[in-house]
Amino acid sequence: MTKGKNTLLGVSRRDTLALGAGFGASLTLAAAGVGSAQAQATGTPIRIGGTLALTGPLAQTGAIHKVVGDLFVEQINKNGGMMGRPVEWILLDDQSKPDLARTLYERLITVDKVDLLIGPYATANILSAMSVAQRFNKMLVHHTFGIPKLATYDKHFPAWPLGAEPEKTVNANLFDGLASTGKTPKSIAIVTSKFPSVNFIAVGARETAKQRGIEEKLFLEYEFGNRDYGPIAARIREANADLLYVGAIGLEGSQLLEALDQLNYKPKNHYYVYPTPGPLASSPLGGDAMAATAYEDLAPLNSSPAAQTFSKLFHEAAAKAKLPYLEPDTQAGTSYSAWQTIAAAVNGTKSLDDQVLADYLKKNGADTIIGKFRFDGVNNYGPDLMKVKQVQNGVWTIVWPKEFATAGKPIIIK
Repeated sequence: MTKGKNTLLGVSRRDTLALGAGFGASLTLAAAGVGSAQAQATGTPIRIGGTLALTGPLAQTGAIHKVVGDLFVEQINKNGGMMGRPVEWILLDDQSKPDLARTLYERLITVDKVDLLIGPYATANILSAMSVAQRFNKMLVHHTFGIPKLATYDKHFPAWPLGAEPEKTVNANLFDGLASTGKTPKSIAIVTSKFPSVNFIAVGARETAKQRGIEEKLFLEYEFGNRDYGPIAARIREANADLLYVGAIGLEGSQLLEALDQLNYKPKNHYYVYPTPGPLASSPLGGDAMAATAYEDLAPLNSSPAAQTFSKLFHEAAAKAKLPYLEPDTQAGTSYSAWQTIAAAVNGTKSLDDQVLADYLKKNGADTIIGKFRFDGVNNYGPDLMKVKQVQNGVWTIVWPKEFATAGKPIIIK
């Protein structure tokens, strides 16, 4: 095992860890016949390279993905290594900057000589990594890419399961849930960051709302990284719509609520696309907030042995890393599923050849804690697996679709 230092950025590389051949659908340890075996991986390490936003405005969410990656490779390492060989996770800090991500992926391929790639966090950074992977004909498995129509490279594989047209399906899912209560909002105020993925979804909400006969009282865009939400909050209060729809990523939603509170205004109903879950759930201002999700530690999503094991281990790892929120949510679940997808391809082919791995995934998909991933649709996307969650009594609950809703927790609409 080795440890290294990223001399370019001063960021510690990951310890040399190992991925296990018997992992199958990953944390299904017992189900996969791995049990508690402690096989020793030997030989030349397999090098998996990627970046995360360890610093910059996306760092709080990037920290979740780092914990998940550490957890995945540590657990699979205890069970023999991928193809019996140890693997180094070469992790670099892209500082939340797409241009830097592009440079670092070039470095991972040409200097660090990694065998496989795993994508960074956030759409713009993933797109940068994808352009490099395409130039070098490398497979790229990634999570959290939010604009599927831009992902035209034939060897990219998304673990963010929102289908090929999330601007339609994610929003239709939300409005279907609202309609199920019999209290469909009559008006909507949409404010959104210009961060690419959330902006894309929020713009799509305009058309969905229009199709549903919902009056748009406000549409307002703001720069990603904005710190002054006072003027935005004033416009929201003035609109006073039945539903506040926020194209928020990270802490933006929480910061906006604080600005609204300064004006003594509380939205009647509010939805956030991709918020950092902990601050929104724990804040007294976050009551009844809704958001998109692909995974929560709630039935039925956590009913499989793989999901139960993952949730338990994530709690422990998140506490050890001192994350502010210890519950495994959609960020943690999709990040883990990206690692599962890599393991499924390598375990299924016993190969590190990018074309062989890509062909396998297109044909077979991958079993993950979120569900069965398919890569046979437009731009390698499968069906939309996203749900709607809501903060109720200080905790997130799944409220839609009905078959995934937490027992006794219908959507609260005012």
